[in-house]
Amino acid sequence: MQKLFRYLILSLLALLSLSGCSSLSVSEYAQRTPQLELESFFDGDLTAHGIVKNRSGKVIRYFNAEIKAYWEGRVGTLEEDFIFDDGEKQRRVWKLVRQADGSYIGTAGDVVGEGRAEVAGNSMFLDYILEVTYGDGSINLAIDDRMYLVQPDILINESVMTKFGFRVGEIVLVIKK
Repeated sequence: MQKLFRYLILSLLALLSLSGCSSLSVSEYAQRTPQLELESFFDGDLTAHGIVKNRSGKVIRYFNAEIKAYWEGRVGTLEEDFIFDDGEKQRRVWKLVRQADGSYIGTAGDVVGEGRAEVAGNSMFLDYILEVTYGDGSINLAIDDRMYLVQPDILINESVMTKFGFRVGEIVLVIKK
């Protein structure tokens, strides 16, 4: 029985490591247009409209948000005010700092540590850990955030949420300038 348990654990770890190797790189979108320039797109007033799905793909919530975005030198601020279908309101304020290599470091009040964003062509990939309310406490979820500029004023964002490497939900939204 102990050998079977060990085999199952090793098989699971191997599967998880293989799935990590097949992840898509933002550089694969380098030739795509329109070109996403964060300082231009995230400047001024924007709106966002989206859904939240559970791990089986069922839509469990929807939301609308107003975003006020502005830049001071290399630092961008995104003030996001969300209203969910059940009346809940949330606020997240992102600070994005452009790095010398063209990537960005992102922080927010409910983000654990720093997120790292890379931009190429019409796309931005942002990975971070988000602290979310769960029951009487909170849990940390890994967020794989991928954004695609499909028109100069429309960006589509899909986010996969995972815990311990397992998909627990997804967020899909459209941001309009």
